[in-house]
Amino acid sequence: MIVLNGEVSEVDPGATVSDVLARLGLQPEERGVAVAVDGEVVPRTDWGSFALGADAHVEVLRAMQGG
Repeated sequence: MIVLNGEVSEVDPGATVSDVLARLGLQPEERGVAVAVDGEVVPRTDWGSFALGADAHVEVLRAMQGG
């Protein structure tokens, strides 16, 4: 289990950041998306290979337009 945007979420062992984004309906190439795991920003180039550990805290942020 991980904590995804403040809520407990089950993921398969070895799930990557890209897997979690797909679960949220986001594409890795989508602009305006940032991911932090355990308080550290994960570079976009690592999303496909960055495996999430048990009890990882994942925050997915999307830029919004407006003012």
